[in-house]
Amino acid sequence: MDFGLKGKVAAIAAASKGLGKACALELAREGCAVAICAREEATLHAAAQEISAATGARVVPLVADMTSAEDITRFIATTKGTLGDPLILVTNAGGPPGGYFEQFDDAAWERAFNLTLMSTVRLIRAALPGMRTAGWGRIVNITSITVKQPIDELLLSNAIRPGVIGLAKTLATQLAKEGITINNVAPGYTLTDRQLELAQMRAERESRSVDDVIAASGANIPAGRIGQPEELAALVAFLASTRASYITGTTIGVDGGAVRGLL
Repeated sequence: MDFGLKGKVAAIAAASKGLGKACALELAREGCAVAICAREEATLHAAAQEISAATGARVVPLVADMTSAEDITRFIATTKGTLGDPLILVTNAGGPPGGYFEQFDDAAWERAFNLTLMSTVRLIRAALPGMRTAGWGRIVNITSITVKQPIDELLLSNAIRPGVIGLAKTLATQLAKEGITINNVAPGYTLTDRQLELAQMRAERESRSVDDVIAASGANIPAGRIGQPEELAALVAFLASTRASYITGTTIGVDGGAVRGLL
């Protein structure tokens, strides 16, 4: 299937590893020029070189922190100045720390809000004018299955990520007639550094090994295993494609069947 993405510019946030890197690699394979950002310069440049070598695509890395409004503005402005307007935007910022209610003060809540919701708002705000000028755009937000089924030790994520869904659902109705779609992908248990961090936390709490925790997590999923980043990236590439022009305002889980709700 031709996704119609050759020559388009994609900006992918938090893309030095994990889900963001997998999305950048998949979009580069589809013929996009990609701009990627992350906080750690060495890891970011290594990811850019890896993606470029694997695909032959032009890859522009930029150090940026998704909690910084100035960094986000600079990331999109540099993408535009170097590659052209990013007509594909993948918002991503990792996730707030795990824990329980008593562990979080006001500052922790504010950090989580800034990281999870405001990074999405700021990325869209910066990229949207170029999409409107082009009369075409694709916005894909990487969220979590916590927007469909809360996870006990992820209180901050459970509370704040649904705001991204509300934002996307509202913008979808406002932007559809302009040829711009906005959708959310909700990964379940996926083998990333974030998942390893959560597994370590659970292992310490339950006096188990990390491997045991990961294996148990996979055993509880209908697919019988945890996911791989490239499985989510394949969906992101489709939602970014010209073939997905009639899909907007949706939240699609990539979770091996873990979420049991009807919606």
